[in-house]
Amino acid sequence: MTSGDEDVQAVLAAEERRYRAMVDGDLAALDELLAPGASYAHSSGARDTKDEYLGKLRARYYVYRRAEHPVERVEVAGDCAVVVGRMTADVDVDGVPKTIDNLALAVWTRADGAWRLLAYAPTRLPD
Repeated sequence: MTSGDEDVQAVLAAEERRYRAMVDGDLAALDELLAPGASYAHSSGARDTKDEYLGKLRARYYVYRRAEHPVERVEVAGDCAVVVGRMTADVDVDGVPKTIDNLALAVWTRADGAWRLLAYAPTRLPD
């Protein structure tokens, strides 16, 4: 396996841990996985900082019941990686159940040998 393959596998593993932590409500894992300057956009168009997002999860504003993230490709360039794929989820938003099915773009950055999510942006599927 080349170092590029190792980077792709490490980013995919971080993506898997992130989605599992979202469904499990594991805020400690998410705190570790999100970069300090993370920008987390939602399908509603709202956008949160790391602290805002974690606060909403802690307050149970967002409660993920199911989340799947098929990945189309991962592009690694140095200490930056872009994950292109999809995100489907069942989530309660402020107590209202919603089903989400979006295209997704996640940007990861490597610092001190660990991959951290720097930005996440969902997009509605084309009509």
